[in-house]
Amino acid sequence: MKKMTEHQIVSILKEAEAGIPVKELCRKYGIGNSTFYKWRQKYGGMETSDIKRLKKLEAGS
Repeated sequence: MKKMTEHQIVSILKEAEAGIPVKELCRKYGIGNSTFYKWRQKYGGMETSDIKRLKKLEAGS
């Protein structure tokens, strides 16, 4: 599995919110269910603009 960027992760989570089954997304992108749910816990509800703010906060601490 290749490393996904935060923007790709948010895009995948948006697909799930749109109604695509998690199982199908995991198969499509070659990720495990546990990876998906970890991403959802960390990035769920975020927009790509929120990621920039998160990066700034993480870099500042």
